[in-house]
Amino acid sequence: MNGQRLHGKVALITGAGQGVGLGIAQAFCAQGAAVVITGRDAERLASAVEVIEARGGSVAACPGDAAKRENAKAAVALAIERFGGLDILVNNAQARRSGVPFEEITEADMDLALGSGPVATLLHMQEAFPHLKARGGGSIINFGSKMGMQPIPGIGSYAAAKEAIRALTRSAAREWGKHAIRVNTLTPASLGDSGKAYFKDRPDEFEKLCRDVALGHFGDAETEIGAVALFLACDDSRYVTGQTLNADGGQLML
Repeated sequence: MNGQRLHGKVALITGAGQGVGLGIAQAFCAQGAAVVITGRDAERLASAVEVIEARGGSVAACPGDAAKRENAKAAVALAIERFGGLDILVNNAQARRSGVPFEEITEADMDLALGSGPVATLLHMQEAFPHLKARGGGSIINFGSKMGMQPIPGIGSYAAAKEAIRALTRSAAREWGKHAIRVNTLTPASLGDSGKAYFKDRPDEFEKLCRDVALGHFGDAETEIGAVALFLACDDSRYVTGQTLNADGGQLML
């Protein structure tokens, strides 16, 4: 028996050109999955493909804006065409404008956060649905944030987007459970490439930030956040749906 937990499975991961999305793609491929990765930056996606293929992973890239239905449709179609099906959807894509006082949030700020977050999540779920149903079930992993449940100043539009995603998760879990499609929200505490670059020359600020995490560090995108996503994607979580799983090292607790 093959020991890989995602052997023969196909996953679509949005916003996977770097950071958490790329880490999850690497974790899935290491466990036997074939992955389609999406993102707005074609060059970054191409680099991600090289990284994954260098480790023996099966991967295809589909550049495009996740907030556009035609791009969601194209990504799902690529998974079907290249790898023969779709079993797992990870909605990681999200853009935002931070540092905006609540009274100064604009319609453009809301359009950016809601379009790239809950709208993109909804579109990919809808496009994936008939294929997951045809496979006899599957797993959808949407991304929330501590900032939705415990906001800080300046991220109102982002907080709203992330809580909308959690509501979509629960709604779909309720309606699609009869098709054996599980839908859960993952809220990670992990630093992307831009965050790492920002704190590289600010060690004192970074140390202070880590004190807000019970385990004292931010999760590695592949080995820690990717491992939790792997749990939600594989059969180990076959009786888990409609839940929010905080892979945050105890950050929200504190």
